[in-house]
Amino acid sequence: MHYILMFIVGIVVGAIARLVVPGSEHFGILLTGVLGIVGSVVGGLIARLFSKPADGAFFHPAGLILSVIGAVLVLVAYNHFLR
Repeated sequence: MHYILMFIVGIVVGAIARLVVPGSEHFGILLTGVLGIVGSVVGGLIARLFSKPADGAFFHPAGLILSVIGAVLVLVAYNHFLR
């Protein structure tokens, strides 16, 4: 069940990142979800550089925002290396 929830959040984060970054990426729903999940990992790494979540916390307080920022960074890097 955790993986399904992770993929749904990944789809939302990936879709937001695709709306923010201009371009015509032809990703399907699967690649949008993968983009969101990878962006969440990158955003989590960025969040841990600045502050650590409380002990036993399920997620970082700025998790969704940093996940979108991470997904935007991954999408920009993908577009840069694709061209």
